[in-house]
Amino acid sequence: MISVINSSKVPSKNFKFSGVVVISAAQTPLPLQLEDCSRPQPLYDAQEKETKAIQAKIDALKEGKTEEELAQEPLKGQLAALGAELDKANKYVQVGQDTRLDNRVLDLRTPANHAIFKLQSAVFQLFREYLLAQGFTEIHTPKLIGCASEGGSSVFEVKYFETKAYLAQSPQLYKQMAITADFDRVFEIGSIFRAEDSNTRRHLTEFVGLDLEMAFHEHYHEVLEVLKGLFLHIFKGLQERHAAEIAAVNTQYPVRPIRCEKVEVIPFWDAVAMLRADGQEMGDFDDFSAPLEMRLGELVYEKFGTDIYIVDKFPAAVRPFYTMPDPLHPGYSNSFDVFLRGQEITSGAQRIHDPEMLTKLAIEKGVTPASIQAYIDSFRWGAPPHARAGIGLERLVMLFLGLGNIRKTSLFPRDPKRLTP
Repeated sequence: MISVINSSKVPSKNFKFSGVVVISAAQTPLPLQLEDCSRPQPLYDAQEKETKAIQAKIDALKEGKTEEELAQEPLKGQLAALGAELDKANKYVQVGQDTRLDNRVLDLRTPANHAIFKLQSAVFQLFREYLLAQGFTEIHTPKLIGCASEGGSSVFEVKYFETKAYLAQSPQLYKQMAITADFDRVFEIGSIFRAEDSNTRRHLTEFVGLDLEMAFHEHYHEVLEVLKGLFLHIFKGLQERHAAEIAAVNTQYPVRPIRCEKVEVIPFWDAVAMLRADGQEMGDFDDFSAPLEMRLGELVYEKFGTDIYIVDKFPAAVRPFYTMPDPLHPGYSNSFDVFLRGQEITSGAQRIHDPEMLTKLAIEKGVTPASIQAYIDSFRWGAPPHARAGIGLERLVMLFLGLGNIRKTSLFPRDPKRLTP
């Protein structure tokens, strides 16, 4: 860290350079170089392609040869020339992801990373801005809770004085309680914890949730209308207000800009029909696999010209116990997912607000009613029909920017193998 000294006592336009003083010296050697961390990804891709081609030539020359044969000319000279060519091709040092994350403070100094987290901050602002204008109230719910909030096993257990508690998997139970308390429309931005051993490029054990819950008057599609307006507001706001930050990220990680002028709503059975027409195999009541999600995203883009769409009416069997069944389509439910570039960014549904129905379906799904009794009882004093949606911030930013790994959009990521820094 250096500081430029102004020889005049009062800052002015007539700045006079006097010298430079080191105010914080870095220890050397550095574990990584910012130049290497900032280099455009296509340069590395081209280098990898070139080095693989050279290595393939070397391997072909060596194939089936003995050590004695390899030591003879002209083969020895050919291999030496290819070796020199390979060394020359490896001109850029590529910093691996683990090295970046182990030294995250240095890695975060790159222009692209600064831009990523300024864009993430902008998402917070745009999310709040839109929902507050739609009559929502921001709330903050407990993250230490007395039972697993989603009734599953993927929960972090912590010691809580003489008993045990859990880190919240979702704020949904408390958001629903707020609706029964006549708050009508609420949202929250907060940490979510999932003890899932998912070592993938799109999962974290701790991430930021952008959650909303709202009562509706006639149909749960009212929340879909809010979501369509919300996502268009966020994406338009990012593109119009933060074009410089998007350009800075694209300089290092170039990608096709998203198309998001409209949000298409597709019934689940129509999505299945699109995949089957494309030659994909899928049952009527199966959930999408990751490859099918990606292919569906390509098909939707080709047909509708948009990267963002909603698949509505998921099969009841693949949704949690608190999801309202669809009374008009047996086997399906009043639930939906929002997809961006062929990957899910939001999961939502109408929630069951009748305590007897909730108890019955909990038992059918293997959830002990006693473990969620406070939740069930909260509906016994009357509750309006309501629906919710939960958005993963890091995944949203990752897909908006077309980045390949969610760890790029988490300031200090947490996954099954990483708890520091």
